[in-house]
Amino acid sequence: MEPTQDFTSFLLGRPVIVKLNSGVDYRGILACLDGYMNIALEQTEEWVNGQLKNKYGDTFIRGNNVLYISTAKGA
Repeated sequence: MEPTQDFTSFLLGRPVIVKLNSGVDYRGILACLDGYMNIALEQTEEWVNGQLKNKYGDTFIRGNNVLYISTAKGA
């Protein structure tokens, strides 16, 4: 298995932070991730400039908007 696959497999079902090109952060539980970096999150929170703006249930983020994905602190 490739290192990238190991990392993404490790992240499934865990809290993550997805940073978009626009600077907005989405934080939630990673439900699904594909080869195009399309992401499905559960229990999603939208953070703008360090402030919580919205809470969503399930969220889909198109991969071309994703700057990076990381583990949430304490995850």
